[in-house]
Amino acid sequence: MSLLYECVNTVIAVLISLSSGMPNHSASIQLCVQKLRILIEDSDQNLKYLGLLAMSKILKTHPKSVQSHKDLILQCLDDKDESIRLRALDLLYGMVSKKNLMEIVKKLMIHVDKAEGTTYRDELLTKIIDICSQSNYQYITNFEWYISILVELTRLEGTRHGHLIASQMLDVAIRVKAIRKFAVSQMAMLLDNAHLLASNTQRNGICEVLYAAAWICGEFSEHLEEPQQTLEAMLRPKVTTLPGHIQAVYVQNMVKLYASILQQREQAGEKEVAQEATQMMIDRLPQFVQSADLEVQERASCILQLMKYIQKLQIKEVPVAEEVTALFAGELNPVAPKAQKKVPVPEGLDLDAWINEPPSDSDSEDEKPRTIFHDEEQRHSKQRQPEMDEEELARRREVRKQEQANNPFYIKSSPSPQKRYQDSPGVEHIPVVQIDLSVPLKVPGLPASDQYVKLEEERRHQQ
Repeated sequence: MSLLYECVNTVIAVLISLSSGMPNHSASIQLCVQKLRILIEDSDQNLKYLGLLAMSKILKTHPKSVQSHKDLILQCLDDKDESIRLRALDLLYGMVSKKNLMEIVKKLMIHVDKAEGTTYRDELLTKIIDICSQSNYQYITNFEWYISILVELTRLEGTRHGHLIASQMLDVAIRVKAIRKFAVSQMAMLLDNAHLLASNTQRNGICEVLYAAAWICGEFSEHLEEPQQTLEAMLRPKVTTLPGHIQAVYVQNMVKLYASILQQREQAGEKEVAQEATQMMIDRLPQFVQSADLEVQERASCILQLMKYIQKLQIKEVPVAEEVTALFAGELNPVAPKAQKKVPVPEGLDLDAWINEPPSDSDSEDEKPRTIFHDEEQRHSKQRQPEMDEEELARRREVRKQEQANNPFYIKSSPSPQKRYQDSPGVEHIPVVQIDLSVPLKVPGLPASDQYVKLEEERRHQQ
């Protein structure tokens, strides 16, 4: 079997290198694939892995030849060896077509439910999203199906790819207009059951999908069947346990939902219902004003004041729906990464010309650059001090000793035995000054808080 693998591997290498000059070698490729199938079906795990590895080389140039063996690759997902399962997943990525996408993803979803351990399950989740989203979703024919798959993936516990699922939900809802109504209904369901997801609040946890759900329901609120119910779900106290960035999106999109409800009620002549919605916002927003996250605090505070102002106008029976909805007029569309290159350059604008002419070399040599802070060279250079005579040095030494003796925070060094013996006759003549200060002396370079700490420590020692 090892010899068979070496032969097949050599033939594959030759055929791939000469593929541009040998158009009629499909029969040889088919023969290699059939031999590799024998290796993959073998009980030897090493041969099975090598067979999958060689199959991936053929897949790059002849995907159709490998796609016919999809059933064999799917069987490898049941293998007990994780390396073989991961290699099979890589093969499935290149075997996808519009005809078999749903079938492959269905099999992968079954394995997601049966997977033991979060590592392999997260790998399956990532591969499902990669398979579906590759080449700008070119293999997806039914986006309602894909949204349903993403919603089903939110049921996984302990996953670390909540942000990946959320980004896919946002991307599909923004790009595909026809899917927005269905997407909004699914996101409203997630918001209504947010308590099931809020328990998993670790970084990149599954609660990240609530970020996408809140944004989609707010941005496309016109598609909501029960906007009042969704708004109440977003105002529940349990929401305050979510991470700060998710709460901020909640607060911002509450106003969009509120504006939609306000417009519907005013058009229907239901002023009392509109006032009840305003009162509900005023009653529930303070829980977000008290959030530990500054972004949530700021948004909630601004919106709360806006609600109070709207309530004053409603009491005067002034219609406000049109002005509130104008805050969110327009549609947010995706922008391609290379969109800036497609913008035509205005006539007469030279992008290569200097806006301000750079200074000449002579000017830069004459003038030294000025910095905001001290000149580093000047600060670190040693300035020459004038020489002092012995009398001046002795006088300064005595002044410094006197300052140290009067400073209660200066730690005196213990003299050496020889020095203590020499100074012992004059010890009794040293004046002892007791200084009792309620506020410590200010020592240059020592922070004030440290001074109070030292004072408190001395007070405790005296007690």
